[in-house]
Amino acid sequence: MYTNDTICAVATGMGQSAIGIIRISGPEAITVADKLFRGRKKLSEMPSFTAAFGRIYDGETELDEVIALVMKGPHTYTTEDTVELDCHGGPLVMKRVMELLIKEGIRPAEPGEFTKRAYLGGRIDMTGAEAVMDVINAENDMALQSSLEQLSGSLRKAITELRDKIIYETAFIESAIDDPENYSLDGYSDKLSGTIDEIAGSIDKLILTGDEGRIIKEGIRTAIVGRPNVGKSSIMNMLTGTDRAIVTDIEGTTRDTLEEYISFGGMTLKLIDTAGIRETEDAVEKIGVDRAIESMNQADLVMLVLDSSESLNENDIRLIEMIKDRKYIVLVNKSDIAPVLTDEDLEGLDKDKILQISAKSGEGFDLLRDKIKEMFFSKEIDFNNQVYITNVRHKASLIRAKESLDRVRNSIEAGMGEDFYTIDLMAAYEALGEIIGESLEDDLADKIFSEFCMGK
Repeated sequence: MYTNDTICAVATGMGQSAIGIIRISGPEAITVADKLFRGRKKLSEMPSFTAAFGRIYDGETELDEVIALVMKGPHTYTTEDTVELDCHGGPLVMKRVMELLIKEGIRPAEPGEFTKRAYLGGRIDMTGAEAVMDVINAENDMALQSSLEQLSGSLRKAITELRDKIIYETAFIESAIDDPENYSLDGYSDKLSGTIDEIAGSIDKLILTGDEGRIIKEGIRTAIVGRPNVGKSSIMNMLTGTDRAIVTDIEGTTRDTLEEYISFGGMTLKLIDTAGIRETEDAVEKIGVDRAIESMNQADLVMLVLDSSESLNENDIRLIEMIKDRKYIVLVNKSDIAPVLTDEDLEGLDKDKILQISAKSGEGFDLLRDKIKEMFFSKEIDFNNQVYITNVRHKASLIRAKESLDRVRNSIEAGMGEDFYTIDLMAAYEALGEIIGESLEDDLADKIFSEFCMGK
């Protein structure tokens, strides 16, 4: 994967702004920038991590006033010599400076190539590289905190400790087989079994954080369901703070699902407003009802909306039965008017998950936020003590490692020779190595970095 040419890219958004940054990295970064930059100082003579004011020239034509920041490898993001040009942020100025750099032989960077060079230079491992993009894409406080913790090396540390234990046992077995006079395997199987249980237990804990980690990163997929005209769209609008959904007194106004992301108490909710669920002969409405049921079945959380001013009907009862085996919250809407619905009507539902709410006044909003946190996060989240798996690739590798350790345990129970253990021990070691990038195929690494934004 590694190349030693010099690359450049616009590191800020291509639009009108006060400042636009062009990043240059590679062996010719300072030499080429020095050729184009005119100021009181030569960039090549400046100490690392210092800046100078000057102008960029194409021959005798001035292109822009800039501040040039010089960073000399290996103590840079990419571990290479790097120059950043702080230009004026106009698209035309940035385009002309980029064209000049390309004319001087510097190649436009591919998406994620700066971070790829940081990985190849050994500055960060693959979990750190992926955390960089997670920080950029974070849409809530929890996702940002989790990404920053991973960027600091928490996951790498946990994986490295597990791999060290595995490689120690593998090395001991191979040493004992090669040198039985100095290394004894008597009773070793029982000791190894205990070690395998310990490592597998740690892997299980990481795997179990996968659901919470996915929710932290991607948000809670939340389906708002109910029969027609109970206030689903009003609740959608209350949560989003906008008139996102059409609200009328006419039943069946919502014919399709409507999706919206919101930040809610440090979490992200992917809200899905659905069509009212009822028996219908209308072909178009029936499609909406089918989609509503599909959204409910795929959701992490179902919010069932009931109308407190009316008694339950057969559609409400049907929906109550449908949600009982799912994570749900029942929102008894219109709490600001005299209720008709009674506690006896809601027998069989978890009372802790029934909230009185008013989409009109906003009553119950805080209780809803706290209840969602309680349902989806087992304890107060502390990113200093807990490593969260937020990446599907990481979870898949952990599962493969656990399966390999299970095979070791089976070999021990079957009384097989110690040399059989090392095959599956090394398979677990390799699977864990994929997470941090120590045994990652080039094509997979290329795919990961191709998903990064340009200039990072």
